[in-house]
Amino acid sequence: MALKFERERVKLESALSEINMIPLIDIMLVLLIIFMITAPMMHSGIEVNLPRAETRTSPAEERMIITITKDRKIYIENNPVTLENVEDMLREYFYGKERKVAFIKGDKNVPYGFVILVIDRAKKAGAENVGLIVEYEERK
Repeated sequence: MALKFERERVKLESALSEINMIPLIDIMLVLLIIFMITAPMMHSGIEVNLPRAETRTSPAEERMIITITKDRKIYIENNPVTLENVEDMLREYFYGKERKVAFIKGDKNVPYGFVILVIDRAKKAGAENVGLIVEYEERK
């Protein structure tokens, strides 16, 4: 009789020592859903009102994005810089790079002359190509 109780006690202890994986899987799925929802929001960067265009081009793989806001603030890869520092920052970024491409993401309310100043600084820093990022507009 004592042997029977001993066997059942061993069965109970072994059954209770297993790890239940279902709560872990539930938490991982919730984290995955949260990541999938928030990941696109993190890519947007500095908010600017882009001009519209009917043509579309594919951007280069290695690219430097220069953002110009409507109040003429300049950001290089989301880091604020002054107009005087643009050339030095880009020269440092382009050092050792095979392709020296920069894209300007400028607000449509920024004066044309200010955009040209930034393009000129990028060219002086060694940029081979400078492109403009626009919002694609479907033809009607």
